Amino acid sequence: MDIDIIKKYFPSLTEKQVDQFTILYDLYLDWNEKINVISRKDIDSLYEKHVLHSLAIAKFVDFKPKTKILDVGTGGGFPGIPLAIFFPECHFTLVDSIAKKVHVAEDISENIGLTNTDFVIGRVEMLKEKFDFVVSRAVAPMDKIYRWTQSYIKPEGINSKFNGYLLLKGGDLKEEKQNIKGINRKLRIEELKLSTYFEEEFFETKKLIHIY
Repeated sequence: MDIDIIKKYFPSLTEKQVDQFTILYDLYLDWNEKINVISRKDIDSLYEKHVLHSLAIAKFVDFKPKTKILDVGTGGGFPGIPLAIFFPECHFTLVDSIAKKVHVAEDISENIGLTNTDFVIGRVEMLKEKFDFVVSRAVAPMDKIYRWTQSYIKPEGINSKFNGYLLLKGGDLKEEKQNIKGINRKLRIEELKLSTYFEEEFFETKKLIHIY
């Protein structure tokens, strides 16, 4: 297992970033033997199905320094940790209600030397901060994530994309879109196929949803 697939799509990584991405595999492999952080059948595809998938967000928007991002339902650290490696001058708050998974993400973050992450165990509704973007990967339907976090989005942004939600999804999203529009008709929903960015078969059904 190596990170060539990451270098293929992000050739301008620094030496430090390459080192951080490289270390991820052994760290996740070690943790996976203790608790099931990543599906056993997927651990050998860590870089394609988890790291590169998370970095699709970096293909869509190049976060400016000091951008604040909330990762809802981060599990073992996706998409937050790959994005925190890629955007060292941005700040990431990773939240999950399952304590043992947050401990994994925290340990991995510490082991690769990240200084731009913090971690919250518990329900996302407990937070008091404001963020530029909320990111998530197949955690819950769009309308639920929106209900949980709509008050956390800063009204004014500093990036090329409007502040809002960047959600990694798959499958037919027609019903989810209708449900979130039912809460707020003014919301705009932009849907991008990840096959636009990545040629691997895994990404053929995967999408990035930008809601603002």
